[in-house]
Amino acid sequence: MKKLLILVPFIILVAYFIWPEKTITYPAGITAPEQPVQNNLSITKEWQKDGYTIKALAEYKIKARVLSRNNFSIGRESDLSPLDLALGWGPMSDQSVIDKIKITQSNRWYHWETDSSPIPLNQVSLNSANVHIIPNNEDVENKLENVYKGSLIEMKGYLVSINAKDGWHWQSSLKRDDTGGGSCELFLVDTLENFDEN
Repeated sequence: MKKLLILVPFIILVAYFIWPEKTITYPAGITAPEQPVQNNLSITKEWQKDGYTIKALAEYKIKARVLSRNNFSIGRESDLSPLDLALGWGPMSDQSVIDKIKITQSNRWYHWETDSSPIPLNQVSLNSANVHIIPNNEDVENKLENVYKGSLIEMKGYLVSINAKDGWHWQSSLKRDDTGGGSCELFLVDTLENFDEN
């Protein structure tokens, strides 16, 4: 029995690293041409969730390709945001561009590299982002299970800040042209449409 208890986690771990990640591909061409739409809010809108205060900073809508997906189950942030999606729009939603850029995620960061970029390097950063996803309902949670690398999705909701009673704070970027620490979007998602399923 002890051997079985050791063997099962080992098999799961090996399968995780060896089993190929499901990837969705599209024909060459821009599949999400529009920039994300952001409308900053002047009226306070707040929610309470699991001891946290979530404050809406802006209405947000984005249609994009999923460049990478990273799930989380450890750390305080994972209480609210169980996954990050690296998203690309404009030229970064074009399969012929995506295929020539290596996209990775580690911890809560998104990284890219390329030997010969098919677009100007600044356009990679300006047309992609790492987004911390906070599902706001069970429907979004369920739909996220079928979102893979390469998926074409549209999400609507709010960019938010989060505060805890002990002083802990997490806040979304409100710009698309920033990089480095604090440049990720913290996105409370109300609705999600997955175009791979249509």
